[in-house]
Amino acid sequence: MCSEKPRGECPGASPCGHPPDDREETAMHDHRKLGRELGLFDTDPLIGAGLPYWLPDGAAVRHTLEEYIRTAERRAGYRHVYSPVLGKRELYEISGHWSHYSDDMFPPMDLGGEQVVLRPSLCPHHAVIYRSRSHSYRELPLRMAELGGMYRSELSGVLGGLTRVRSIQLNDAHIFCTPDQVAEEARAALEMIGAAYRALGISAARYRLSLPGPGGKYVDDPGMWRKSTALLTEVLDRSGVPYEAAEGEAAFYGPKIDVQVADGAGRESTLSTVQIDFHQPGRFDLHYTGADGAKHRPVMIHRSIVGSVERAVAQLIEVHGGAFPAWLAPTQLAIIPISDAELPDARALARQCAGLGLRAEIAGPERGTLPARVREARLVPCQAVIGAREAAEGQVAPRLRDGTRPAPRPADEFLARIAALVGEHAIELRL
Repeated sequence: MCSEKPRGECPGASPCGHPPDDREETAMHDHRKLGRELGLFDTDPLIGAGLPYWLPDGAAVRHTLEEYIRTAERRAGYRHVYSPVLGKRELYEISGHWSHYSDDMFPPMDLGGEQVVLRPSLCPHHAVIYRSRSHSYRELPLRMAELGGMYRSELSGVLGGLTRVRSIQLNDAHIFCTPDQVAEEARAALEMIGAAYRALGISAARYRLSLPGPGGKYVDDPGMWRKSTALLTEVLDRSGVPYEAAEGEAAFYGPKIDVQVADGAGRESTLSTVQIDFHQPGRFDLHYTGADGAKHRPVMIHRSIVGSVERAVAQLIEVHGGAFPAWLAPTQLAIIPISDAELPDARALARQCAGLGLRAEIAGPERGTLPARVREARLVPCQAVIGAREAAEGQVAPRLRDGTRPAPRPADEFLARIAALVGEHAIELRL
């Protein structure tokens, strides 16, 4: 999220929908424990600390989250790019990362007489992409987005599950705009964050205006800091959200709005961010042609809706305890035939689900008694039980995760309703 900050920020995910009452409840919603129990992700010493791998169910959650973000960004006028995870050391010397942030970067690698580095942020690459073409003021704001990989040389002591990792898939974007467009673009980014949180069923612990502090490695340009701080303060004040100023939490090149989340123990971490950057456009000599025909310097807004995919999924696990909203759930529908005689109908229903883009799984009689299979699928948003009567009439007997059991209904009608709610990114599933 281009959120360069000192080491040592408390790792964490987010609170559950209702705060834990005791240590046992907190442990139940620890994403590290629950994520492994549910088969979402894991780690292995042979791969390395801070380098989790994703199992099929976890990959389904991650893929769905990524597609939601890409779709939301396209609708908001962003255009997506891809950029490499490596860059020459010179790239980061120009951006300022090497002088201000090298302690958090992996060591350079010698390659053909040049030094290349695993990138710690995507912003230098996006600045280079911007300057690869000439731009007119008529094109601005130019909104560039990427779900890209980056790497941070985190110390072993701060690594934790998915909340603090060394290999990060970042939901990142950079808006290149004129000075008079900055406040509106930053405000719109903050609104996108709020909309995403509502769809995901999560909430912010607090909003923070992150400012420079004494002794940090910050760009030495007091006028730039005053201007960017004033703009972000205006955005926060106009948005109406309560916020706190925090010294020592700024990026090295500018202040930022950090959206903080907290785990059951109250430990905070940054999930989303909006930053105003007057520094890197100058370092990379970015410009656009104004209405007067002269060259002008754009402002660069760094913006991340859900931050790192890893930390966002950790947040979702802890908030929902594995009972994800239907649109995010690894399995959205458990199809439960009462006996082997209904298996053909169950398979036909599964094919219908695939055609509608729904993730369904058949829990057949080989997996135990009907009550056992119902219990096994307790985290799945919907169950469709098929007995002899339902099979004969082309119906299903629905069961919802909250324990309600709506009346049997035609299978086509049932699936169409689920697909509609999934498409709406509904948090609650009501048939």
